Amino acid sequence: MSNLRGTVRITGVAVRAMLVLTLLLGVGYSLAITGIGQLALPWQSNGSLVDAKGDSTGGWTGGAAPVGSALLGQSFADAHGEALPQYFQPRPSAAGDGYDPRSSGGSNLGPNNPDLVKTIAERRATIAAREHVAESAVPADAVTASGSGLDPQISPAYALLQVNRVAEARGLDPSAVRTLVESMIQTRDAGFLGAERVNVLELNIALDRMPGSAQR
Repeated sequence: MSNLRGTVRITGVAVRAMLVLTLLLGVGYSLAITGIGQLALPWQSNGSLVDAKGDSTGGWTGGAAPVGSALLGQSFADAHGEALPQYFQPRPSAAGDGYDPRSSGGSNLGPNNPDLVKTIAERRATIAAREHVAESAVPADAVTASGSGLDPQISPAYALLQVNRVAEARGLDPSAVRTLVESMIQTRDAGFLGAERVNVLELNIALDRMPGSAQR
């Protein structure tokens, strides 16, 4: 009988402890972190969404209809997968069918894989023809996908490579487009972490807002 009572008591203590910790850590902690995030970093907490004006879409209620997230790469191609000449192009994506946030990931192909080598060669030839440059001028990030397949940035070299094509498609002065690109180059974090980069979505939004920027 004493053993049974001891078992019941221990079981009761365990159940109560589980309930208290579930409420404390599973509910209370989650609500506290969510509240802190909404107060301190609402834009980041809500997905870093931006609208067509390049502004945050707001907090819980949102603002203008979002056109994307500053943290996620997206396609700027037509229904047939052809790059839209009036927009800067992102790096390739191996996430799902491309830029699918539900299937984030790389191709998992090694650098000597014949399929990857062939794909890179085809991409390099396509980009060189599109931008009217030598294949040797095409930077590595233009032909290789990131590990997530969703990187929103490209290198300044790849962005600047696209200036003439975008300017021609929009009837703009190439020097003005180049100045825009240079103004949007993000420096290394803390001055030494990572690499300089350009956010493609933010660049294209700024491009749409340039005076006289017609989309031919």
